[in-house]
Order: sequence, then C-alpha cells, then structure tokens
Amino acid sequence: MALALARVWRSPGSSARHAPPSRAMEHDRAIEVYDIIRTIRDPEKPNTLEELEVVTENCVEVQEIGEDEYLVIIRFTPTVPHCSLATLIGLCLRIKLQRCLPFRHKLEIYISEGTHSTEEDINKQINDKERVAAAMENPNLREIVEQCVTEPD
Repeated sequence: MALALARVWRSPGSSARHAPPSRAMEHDRAIEVYDIIRTIRDPEKPNTLEELEVVTENCVEVQEIGEDEYLVIIRFTPTVPHCSLATLIGLCLRIKLQRCLPFRHKLEIYISEGTHSTEEDINKQINDKERVAAAMENPNLREIVEQCVTEPD
C-alpha cells in the first residue's frame, strides 16, 4: 500500500508535482522508512508492528538537514501504556533502520506522547548510542532483535 501511495504521489497528474522538490523527496523518504519498519515483528506476538498499529505511515517524519542527509523521526505507539517490551521495540526499530536505510541519516525514535507510563525514560534509552551498543552486546537481546528484524521468507 505504501508503495502504491508513493506512486500516486509521483504520478504525472497528481498535486505532488506542485510540491517543492525537497518536500516531495522528504515524503518519498518517509514512505521508504515506513516500508522498512512495518515488517518488524513484535517480540512476544506473531504479528508485525504494522499489524498491531505500533507503527503507521503517520508515525514517520523525514526532514532534509543537509545535502542528501535526512533527519528521520519515528514516533511509535506501544499496544498498552505499561508495555514491558517498548524499549526492545525501539531497539528493533533503530537496528533495522541503521542496517537498511540507503541514505545518510540521523535517527530519533520516540514513544508517542502520552502512550506509555515511562515514555521519557525509554526515549532516553533508545536514543543513547552507548546504551544501544551495550544492549546489542548482550547475546540474548541480540538474538531477540535478530528474530524481530529478519524479513520473513
């Protein structure tokens, strides 16, 4: 669906041709980001983050910050306000995007405001490079992240 929207966005008769080139590029990049994260699997359910509406197209924002460099902001919504796996979901989002984004970027990941009881603490953790690196050194966490971010066959 996201790819279809991107095609409509770029189609000759659409209003996108009237949008400034940088806005159109930011939109295309946002669709590209969403297509990468929507297939991440939930750590405890057999569903993807898209199916659970943890991520939606509207949760992705992309801003051009330099020549061919973008700020990617993700705001995800845990399924419940006390979700114990929100930090792990944020880690999965970060790892998959770091591996898969084909353009230079700065990445910020947040829990949608008001959707989790400890969102401020979790936001700090998932945006701290040292904590992310330490988490990925833990073999058990790394295995869970790999299971969540690996594309289904």
